[in-house]
Amino acid sequence: MKLLRLLANLGYGSRREMAQALRAGRVHDDQGVPLHPDSDIAHSRIRFDGQPLDPPQGMLLMLHKPGGVTCSHAGPGPLVHDLLPPRFARRRPPVASVGRLDRDTSGLLLLTDDGALLHRLTAPRSHVPKLYEAVLAQDLRGDEAALFASGSLTLKSDETPLAPAQLQVLGPRRARLVLHEGRYHQVRRMFAAVGNHVESLHRVAIGGLQLDGLEPGAWRLLDDADRAQLFAEPPAGTTATGRTMRP
Repeated sequence: MKLLRLLANLGYGSRREMAQALRAGRVHDDQGVPLHPDSDIAHSRIRFDGQPLDPPQGMLLMLHKPGGVTCSHAGPGPLVHDLLPPRFARRRPPVASVGRLDRDTSGLLLLTDDGALLHRLTAPRSHVPKLYEAVLAQDLRGDEAALFASGSLTLKSDETPLAPAQLQVLGPRRARLVLHEGRYHQVRRMFAAVGNHVESLHRVAIGGLQLDGLEPGAWRLLDDADRAQLFAEPPAGTTATGRTMRP
């Protein structure tokens, strides 16, 4: 791919703006040699304003979504994409969230411009486990774990029962729940079905991938080792490290 087109596709600016950046010497190799629109050079050696380029197409990143932030490109803010470099929104293909967390839910959110990976992670047959911690408005009544694991619970307005889910009681009003599907507001609707209400909800892990101390609002790029963790089971006893959940 021509350097000019590559820079534009990565969201650094329009082709016209990137032509100006090249003429101004803002793009050079790792030895400081200025580059030109037709330069043939490895992606890893290119520098823009002295910094390595963002990854090529296929980028995957992990964000610690704070509560009160919407998973959207547009609309009343704040938005998830406001937490990322503005150029990420201009990438082609665009960066999109892998599934969504509702506005009031916090925790691990994945974003990618890899359509095949996005489909693999969100397709109903993928069954990638997702681990949540919930704080409830009322005490657990005691039969929730058996009901959620039965595979017989059908939520209001749904036609098919939920896949079995694993519930671990952490306290009278705190629970950890592992889901293998991702229906609309699923955790909140599951507890509503047993007469309870979720006061706060936090996604701790997707597969074996955890936030690992990533602060709310912070993000990091994921490497091949991280990707492998996505398709592993959540570690036993996983907790929301460094975070105290309160109603």
